[in-house]
Order: sequence, then C-alpha cells, then structure tokens
Amino acid sequence: MFCKTEEEKVLRDPVHGYIHVDYQVVWDCINSRWFQRLRRIRQLGGAYMVYHTAEHSRFGHSLGVYEIVRRMVTEIPDLKNSLSEKEKVTVMLAGLLHDIGHGPYSHAFESVTKHSHEEYGCRIIREDRELYGILEHASRGLSNDVADVISHQYTKNPLLSQIISGQLDADRMDYLLRDAYFTGTKYGEFDLERILRTIHVADNLLVVKQSGVQAVENYIMARYHMYWQVYYHPVARSFECILNHEFKRLKDLQTDKNFMDDTGIFTALVGEKELSLEEYFRLDEQTCSYAFSLMQNGKDEIAKDLASRLMNRHLFAYLDSTPKNTKEIKKKLKEGNYDPRYYFGTDDVAQRPYVPYKADQNSAIWILMNDGRISELADASVIVESLTRGQIRNDNRIFFPSEIL
Repeated sequence: MFCKTEEEKVLRDPVHGYIHVDYQVVWDCINSRWFQRLRRIRQLGGAYMVYHTAEHSRFGHSLGVYEIVRRMVTEIPDLKNSLSEKEKVTVMLAGLLHDIGHGPYSHAFESVTKHSHEEYGCRIIREDRELYGILEHASRGLSNDVADVISHQYTKNPLLSQIISGQLDADRMDYLLRDAYFTGTKYGEFDLERILRTIHVADNLLVVKQSGVQAVENYIMARYHMYWQVYYHPVARSFECILNHEFKRLKDLQTDKNFMDDTGIFTALVGEKELSLEEYFRLDEQTCSYAFSLMQNGKDEIAKDLASRLMNRHLFAYLDSTPKNTKEIKKKLKEGNYDPRYYFGTDDVAQRPYVPYKADQNSAIWILMNDGRISELADASVIVESLTRGQIRNDNRIFFPSEIL
C-alpha cells in the first residue's frame, strides 16, 4: 500500500548505530522544511549552559524516536503480527513528527507562546501545505491519523498511542539514552535491548514480561537521576528564568515602536494575536540568538541587560525558596534599583520516580507475570513499590542577579 524507497536509507546515529528508512513517506517527511527546522532547536533547552556538549537537536531525537518505533513494530512479534501496514507507518510517522511543533529552547518556550508543542505540531501536520501534502499523497486521511496519535486522540487502536506516549514509550527511551550520551551522565543509561526483547501485547496493552522487570527498574532509576541531574538542574532553570523575563519585558514594551523595530522576529510573538504557522516557523534558536545579539546594543536597558546575560552566560544566582531568603533578596534588589518583575524569579519542581496507575492505563507500566496475570509495575517490583511509598522530592528555588549578594 505504501511506496518504498528505491533502496533502504541509513543515517548514522551515536545512540542507535543506524537509523533505517525504507518508506518514501518517511523519507519525504524527513526532508520537509519543518522537519529540517528541528536541526536549529536544541533538545535540552538551557541545559547546554551546564553540560557543554549538550548541543544535540530535536532533529536527532526525533529520528531516534522513529527508529525505536520502527524496531518495535518490526521486531516485537506481538506488534509485528497484530498491526496492519498502515498502523505501522502511522505510528512510525507519529514518532518521527511528535516534536515537529517545538519552539526554540525546548519546553521553556511554551510558557511564552501559551501553547504546547503538541498543539502546534498538530496544526503543522494538518495545515502546512508541504507536510500535509506528503502525508495525504501517501494515504488519504494519514495526516489526521498521525496528528491524532500525537494528541492522544487516536481511538482506532490504543496500542499506537502507548508506543508514542506512555510510561515506557519510544520518546522517553530515546531522550534518556540520547541526553545521557550528550551530557556524559552515565547513570541515564539503561538496557534498551532487554526492554525491547521483553515487550509483549496483552489485552490491548503493551506489557513487559516478568523476566524484564530488572531492566525496567534500571530505566525508572535512570529517568529519576536524569531529571535531577540534567532536566531540573538549577543553572538550566536560571537560563530559562532569564529567558522568560526577557520576553516579559518585550511584551511590556510592545507599544514602543522604536524599540520593537530592533527586536525583529519577536514582534509577532509578544503581540496579542496568535502566531501564524509561518511566523512560528521562523522562530528557531539561530534567529532568537541573532535577535538577542542585536538587543545587547538596544535602547532599553533592562532588555539589553537580560539579552547580554543570555548570550554571555551571566546567569542568575539561586537560593532555596524560603520566606527568609525571599525577603532578604527582594530587599537587596530594591537597594540596587533592580525591578523585581524582571530580576526575581521562582521555580518549583517536584518528582517521584514512578507513580502507580490511577485512571489512565498509559500512566502505568504493566508486567506480564509468569502465571499469565497482568500486574502494575509497583506490584511486581519490590524496588519500585518502595519508591512509590517514598516522599516526593521537591526543589523550590528563587533566582536573582548574583551581583546583589
């Protein structure tokens, strides 16, 4: 039903060895301008300010997710034998395009646009002439099916959404391994091969054989360590705090035409209207960095200073968020004539290694026990069960210019 490429395409990858492509629709999507745009968006937002080699892109990650999905639907017998060709291609494309709507600086940008990257992604898939045309040319209705899998609205086969978005999905498995590789954080690694070998399908659920529980435990701990050592690193959060305050300043200045002329690409972003897809397309990290470099010589002192901090890694310092610290820092900001709207930030994060199943089956990892029963991971693993009873770890910080101390 789906056209194959004249020969299999292979792309070298440091995590998976090779990315294999043999469907023309997949190859055409990779070569579309929206997918190529992902080369210009880093995978880890501000984490490159901490880990100097964390320069990898959403492009590489998206290819990695596609490759894991491809392996799942072609190597796991229960998926290989139960999914139709159209379902396999649909979920491979959903893996490939799941991050197509990401803006610059990863998730930090979502607080600026007030829209999730999934929302923009589904718009792009359904509305962009090139990408929509590629998908519809391959199979009528394919664009809607791919968007529905990404937005968790696909009802024809629940397995497709589980492959893309669940507690043990292709997205998480790739970004943990990829981010561990590029940050040099070895504790983010886990045994992908063992997990893929032990995945089965039972009662329309992706399950892991009981013999694979240890590999899943390792995955859970890798995820936990990566969140605290990489994703929630306070220096990365400091960068994102300044980024958000810069856009807050631009929004407050949007009526100043002389200043907004200097910001170029950001004019539409801080306006009241929703961005068009073409305006959103132009927002990548290269254009943002260029705009910030211009703003370093701009007319507004606050925007100028914040841009300089972003460009030159003069980041905010941080302390634990306590009433005493907050009071003292705000006092020092006032003494130094720093506007707290732009020079004081708070960020609260919390995480538990694993949260047991509640209402959504995708929110759990299911284990196929040796006696045929399906158990939730916390019931099948003593280690995970003990983790679920532990306290939720919190890290609440305040951010401010280091020079006031």
